[in-house]
Amino acid sequence: MTLWKPLDWFLYKIFLSWWPRSIEPNHITVFRFVAIPPVIYFIVTGNYMIGIPLFAIAAFSDALDGALARMTLQVTEWGKLYDPLADKLLIGSVAAIVVTQYLGALVTVLIVGVEGILIVTAWWKKNILKKKNIEAGVLGKVKMVLQSVGVGLLLVFAVNGSLLVFGISEVLIAAAIICAIGSLFTYNSV
Repeated sequence: MTLWKPLDWFLYKIFLSWWPRSIEPNHITVFRFVAIPPVIYFIVTGNYMIGIPLFAIAAFSDALDGALARMTLQVTEWGKLYDPLADKLLIGSVAAIVVTQYLGALVTVLIVGVEGILIVTAWWKKNILKKKNIEAGVLGKVKMVLQSVGVGLLLVFAVNGSLLVFGISEVLIAAAIICAIGSLFTYNSV
């Protein structure tokens, strides 16, 4: 947790200090779940002017709910389980659409497959092994940022066709896959 304190403090001061007290971190996670169908709809229908900003807001809400939970001491068991699930569903569903289209099905299978292993492992540890403290490590958090930015840039490429944006997206998604595989080992999943 101490590693994320400067980032949490920054997010809290810039975005969350004015935040209504009635909106709790778990509400932001629920927003992410609710945002997934519209994000998919707008991307599938090619309405990127709405789909890309909505995806960006939903992906950024992951950083906000975590910072809010830690800074206001509102970390819950529900949030520990469903926050990462919301992230994986958001990234996985958008990746299934745009990564498959532009980078191929194998890359999508790698992204979604590793995320699936992480979900099953977390469930196994919590429910079968009865471990209390199940949290993403540094590689898992870096992976989420790389995936979000990489997939977001791939969406931008779908609009503007810039090969530079495409190349950066490829590098970020490849780095995210490497971090995801690394997190399997640091998370003791394999």
